[in-house]
Amino acid sequence: MNAQANYDVLVIGSGAAGLTLALHLASQHRVALLSKQRLQDGSTWFAQGGIAAVLDEMDSVESHIADTLDAGAGLCHPASVRFTVEESTAAIRWLIDQGVDFTREEEGYHLTKEGGHSHRRIIHSADATGHAVHSKLIVKVLNSPNIDCFEHHVAIDLIRQPDPDKGRFRCAGAYVLNKNTDEVELIQSKAVVLATGGASKAYLYTSNPDGASGDGIAMAWRAGCRVANMEFNQFHPTCLYHPKAKALLVTEALRGEGALLKLPDGSRFMDRFDKRGELAPRDIVARAIDHEMKRLGADCLYLDISHKDPAFVRNHFPTVYNNCLQYGIDITREPIPVVPAAHYTCGGIVVDRHGRTDLDQLYAIGETTFTGLHGANRLASNSLLECLVYARSTALHIDEHLGMVHAPRATPDWDASRVTDSDEDVVISHNWDELRRFMWDYVGIVRTRKRLLRAEHRVRLLQKEIREFYANYRISNDLVELRNLSLVSELIIRSALERRESRGLHYSLDYPKLRELAMDTILVPENFAGQRQFI
Repeated sequence: MNAQANYDVLVIGSGAAGLTLALHLASQHRVALLSKQRLQDGSTWFAQGGIAAVLDEMDSVESHIADTLDAGAGLCHPASVRFTVEESTAAIRWLIDQGVDFTREEEGYHLTKEGGHSHRRIIHSADATGHAVHSKLIVKVLNSPNIDCFEHHVAIDLIRQPDPDKGRFRCAGAYVLNKNTDEVELIQSKAVVLATGGASKAYLYTSNPDGASGDGIAMAWRAGCRVANMEFNQFHPTCLYHPKAKALLVTEALRGEGALLKLPDGSRFMDRFDKRGELAPRDIVARAIDHEMKRLGADCLYLDISHKDPAFVRNHFPTVYNNCLQYGIDITREPIPVVPAAHYTCGGIVVDRHGRTDLDQLYAIGETTFTGLHGANRLASNSLLECLVYARSTALHIDEHLGMVHAPRATPDWDASRVTDSDEDVVISHNWDELRRFMWDYVGIVRTRKRLLRAEHRVRLLQKEIREFYANYRISNDLVELRNLSLVSELIIRSALERRESRGLHYSLDYPKLRELAMDTILVPENFAGQRQFI
C-alpha cells in the first residue's frame, strides 16, 4: 500500500519562490513542501548576482519599468511589469526582516549595476546572493511547525478530478516518487503550487544545477494548462569554460563593475554589436559571443577584470574568485575563459497576478511560469524579484479563498502492478544525451527553420521510446525527468517554429527582421482545462 497524506497546500519546489510562499501561508495552513533533492539543491542557492529593486533615491519605479520593457523587446506585459516593480521595495524589506545579510557600504546597502539597467539597483550579498537568501529561508521553513518538508521527493503527475460545485476540473494533489524508498506516494491537498523552476537542463551546456528539468511545465501541460513563449530561452553570456568545470556561472555583476569581454588576441568587440558594450542585455551579449566564437573557430572568449584593484575583486566577487582559483585561474591577474550556456526559461505556464493557472486550485510561481514580466528577454536580476513578489501575491489569494474549497475526494493509489524493473537503463542515458545535444545544436542561440524541423522530428521519435519505457518499467527519477524534458523540448521547438521573426532571445537566420506587431506564442493542450467542463 502506498503512503498517503493530506494537506491544505502542496508546494512542489524548494527554491526562493516555493519557500517564500510556504512561509507566507504557514501561520494559517498546513503545508507540504517537496524538494527533488535537498532543500538547498536548486537554482536559488547558486544565484550570484542579486535582486533588482528600486532602493535608491536617484532611481525610480518608472526607470526600472522602462529598462524591463526595453530588455523584453516589445513582449513584456506592462501591467505585470508595473506590479512587480512597484512591489520590489516591499519584497526586499521582507527579506531583510527574515535576516538576509546584504552587502553594506558606509551610507547603506551597496547597489551594483548589471546589463540593461540604467541605474545601480541590484542589491546583493557579495556574489553569493542566492545562498544568502536561500539559507535564511530554509532555516525559517525548518522552524515552522506547519510546514512538513519532504526532501528527495519527485512529483510525477498532478491529480485532476471533477469539482461538482463548479462543473469543471480541479487539481487535488500529486503522485510523488519517494527516492529514499523508490515507492510512489499520494499527497492530496486543497491547493497545489508549482514552484519547480525552469527547463535549461534540456540543453547540453547549462548554468543551472541538475534540477532544472521543466517538471512543473510538463505536469501543468499534461493537466490541461496553457504555456506561452517557450521559445525564449535565455543563454547566460558568461559561464566558465574549463574541461573540469560544470555549470559554473560567472556573474554579470563583474561586467557591471567594469569587466571587459575580449577576443583571444586581447581586443574588445562588444562595442561593434551595441553602444552599451559589455552592459548590453544578455541576448545581445550572448549572440555576440556566439558570433565571434564561430567566426574565429574559438572554443571560448574571455572576460577580464584583472585591471581592477585585486582587493576590490576579491572582496566583491569571492565566489567567482575562489571557483576560478580551483581551476588555476587567478581573476585578479588573468582573464576568465567564458562561453554562453542555457540559463533561464522566460516562458512557462500561463498564470495571472495571483499565480492561478487554467486548472482550478493549481497555482504556479517563479521561473516555471509566464507572467508577462520578462517578455522576449529577461532583464538581469528580475528573476528572484519575480519569485518574491508573485509568491506573496499567490499566498494572499490562497489564504483568502482556501476556506471555501472542499477537501478533495479520495484518489486511488499509484498502480505499479503491471510494471517491472528495467534491465535497460542505458536507454534512458542515451536518450537523455541525444535530447540535450540536438537541442543545443538545433534550438540554441541561433536557429533556422530547417534545424527546428529536424529537432521536432528527433524529439517525437524519442518520445515514442520514452512512452514505451514509461508504460512498462518501474518509475525512476531519471525517467521522470527525461519524460518531462522531452515534452518541454517539444513545446520549445513548437513555439520557435511559430515565431517567424527574430525577437529578443529567439534569433532566426530565416527570419532576421522584427515584425511590427509583437505577439505572445501561446500553446493550448488538447485537454485544455480553462474552458472544458466535465459534464
